[in-house]
Amino acid sequence: MVFKNATVLDENFRFVNKDLAVDGSRFTENINKEDAQVIDCTGKIIIPGLIDIHTHGCDGCDNCDSTGESLETIAKYQANNGITSFLSTTMTLSEKQLGDAFQNVYQYMQHPADGAYIHGINMEGPFLNPEKKGAQNGKYIHKPDVAMFRRLNEKSGNNVKLVALAPELEGADDFIAELKNEVRISIAHTCASYEQTVTAIAAGAKHATHLFNAMPSFNHRNPSVVGAVFDSNVTPELISDGIHVHPAMIRFAFSAFGADRIILISDSMRATGLQDGTYDLGGLTVYVKDKKATLADGTIAGSSTNLMECVKKAISFGIPAEDAIKCASLNPARAIGADQICGSIQAGKSADFVILDHHYTVEQVYIKGKKFK
Repeated sequence: MVFKNATVLDENFRFVNKDLAVDGSRFTENINKEDAQVIDCTGKIIIPGLIDIHTHGCDGCDNCDSTGESLETIAKYQANNGITSFLSTTMTLSEKQLGDAFQNVYQYMQHPADGAYIHGINMEGPFLNPEKKGAQNGKYIHKPDVAMFRRLNEKSGNNVKLVALAPELEGADDFIAELKNEVRISIAHTCASYEQTVTAIAAGAKHATHLFNAMPSFNHRNPSVVGAVFDSNVTPELISDGIHVHPAMIRFAFSAFGADRIILISDSMRATGLQDGTYDLGGLTVYVKDKKATLADGTIAGSSTNLMECVKKAISFGIPAEDAIKCASLNPARAIGADQICGSIQAGKSADFVILDHHYTVEQVYIKGKKFK
């Protein structure tokens, strides 16, 4: 297939006017095949498919439902909204429940349905600080446990790509030292000081879960986690739904950390794509009103916004479109070691891409060269 006359966000994340060629499931440089199907994209924008590495669910389903039907529903919703792959993100639950969810993801990955494909698992909990648990279920919070992690990772087919950890907890140092070469460790749901975070990063932590949220405030005399992440090469996640982080702080983060490090995420839950109402998240009741999801006490509980909407929000906050899209495609791919496969429009990579109008509305979606929408 050759997509002609489009404005394409190229491998260097610059918008250029060019034709885009796809051969089978991959992008190619060869656009001269006589038998190629030609698709006119005059007036359209083509961007790489988005990759959401922190999404709990959507369209009434959750990754911890532990059914193939739920994962299929999630995969189709994501694809319809320009998210072509993702990490199946779990909550703080019992080891049995997590094991069931991990096994289900592994089985689904072996025989996936149409829709966005799954790279693996983002294990958000249970190794968290109860004081910053947010909407995680405190009943199942557990001290860092290497053996527990390995048992669960084995059930996933060794597909856990991210694991959340509060670095100030007893046993966290040993956890990082033992597992830093097996899984990407993310600083999360923590009360850690600047110094404790620096120590964790030096030991091997490389990621930060939803920066600014579920961690101490960034203060000029106590920079805490945010300051330590700034002073490192750690990749910070950012929820740009306009609810979790103020637009001014979104602009600050892009200025401070740069578009090569930030990873936009949705942190979406099962309410995403549905109307206001009452929903479940990790066994807790969540109330959604005007896109804001909270527990009964007002604690923000995930989001009801998908990643494409977060990208559009970031653009509306003044972030250049090229940067916002890169932070939702190539950067997450790099973080989970998938950037040789996907994340940008480059010859040889999987032909995961989205055709947009000039309002960034999704019109068509291609996954591995196959039209989904």
